[in-house]
Amino acid sequence: MPDLFPLTRQHILRALRQIEREGQRLPPSTVYDLVYRGRRYPPRAVAQLAYRLATQQPKAVWPLPSGAATNRLLEQLDFTIAAKRPTLANSPLDSDVAEQEQLEDLYTGRPTRKAPHAPVAAVAAEPTTPYETPATYTRAQALAELFISEAALDAALAALQRRKNLLLQGPPGTGKTFLAQRLAWLLLGATDAGRTELVQFHPSYSYEDFVQGFRPDAAGTFRLTDGVLPDVCRQAATDPTRPYFLLIDELNRGNVSRIFGELLLLLEADKRGPAHAVRLPYAPVDAPHFFVPENLYVIGTMNTADRSLAPLDYALRRRFAFVNLEPEFGPPLQEFLAGQGVPAAIIQRLTVRLTELNQTIADDPDLGPDFRIGHSYFCQPPQKVSEAEAWLYLILTQEIAPLLTEYWLDQPAKATAQIKRLLG
Repeated sequence: MPDLFPLTRQHILRALRQIEREGQRLPPSTVYDLVYRGRRYPPRAVAQLAYRLATQQPKAVWPLPSGAATNRLLEQLDFTIAAKRPTLANSPLDSDVAEQEQLEDLYTGRPTRKAPHAPVAAVAAEPTTPYETPATYTRAQALAELFISEAALDAALAALQRRKNLLLQGPPGTGKTFLAQRLAWLLLGATDAGRTELVQFHPSYSYEDFVQGFRPDAAGTFRLTDGVLPDVCRQAATDPTRPYFLLIDELNRGNVSRIFGELLLLLEADKRGPAHAVRLPYAPVDAPHFFVPENLYVIGTMNTADRSLAPLDYALRRRFAFVNLEPEFGPPLQEFLAGQGVPAAIIQRLTVRLTELNQTIADDPDLGPDFRIGHSYFCQPPQKVSEAEAWLYLILTQEIAPLLTEYWLDQPAKATAQIKRLLG
């Protein structure tokens, strides 16, 4: 719908404010109302006024019919469309004012009881809370926070800019999610949460959650609802000069091929933009086709030690650049802990024993390098130097030891030996 491209949520809000300010009497709707701040408005009349404001044409005609088409577009702009409230006059509850008011509350979502002759204040306006300005984020900050070399950081950024899709993979605790967020911030130049979206896949996550599907609303009616991906794509398409990021944590914990659906085609760097748009399976025939904008970047993380997961298929792998993350118990972690006041003796014991343990895990034919222990277990040192000894002991006994017991579940003697060596 190219004619509707300039219509945004802000235009709808401007239209609502103008209606309230001028006290306009709009023709009533027949079946549905647009509900905003407890007030109800005819959807098509509001859309008509907003369309004229957007196009700056006082006589412009709203191109969509009343009903599903108009309602669907308003819902895509995060407005609530609800069935008209029932007529209470002459109802079985006509003589019981309290019951009538309770019934009204079910439809309006707010109490109707007011003091006698109290003025009704109904103003359609944006929230008064100011938006937080994103803090700048620089390369120097990233290198100070990340336990990777400058060359590795440059390689990850180059892969992301080249492919637009990056997958960070490695053993648990290697800082994959942490790095994903920092890569996004570096390309954004700021810690801008408004242009990043984080989602985590899991075995119950589906195409209907990620792309589009029918889901129940508060009234128990199933509605066609967009998932995370169309929302992010819509934001990016309306702001094409700036990058947007979709971060997918634990990507391989879900049924990736089913969750992604059409994204397997549209995700490729050379398949972005309206020219490659496709119609989504659940979408109506007259709905606009879906595409992934060129300024949307996707960063996923994958835990290589989870044996319950199936490997990614080759069709999906071909669309991502892969970056491996390793456990880091060398100078970067040691300097970080020293800067936090952890005694040198404890740092030495931690790094030596974890390095030896990781070598044992990597040499085990039933485990291998993917099951090594990551450094992020130790990235929150104690605030007091006197607590450093207890801090290390609790991490080793409460977090590392149970993991080793699970690794060597069928070899308890080996697990016990490694735990004693770690704590000795």
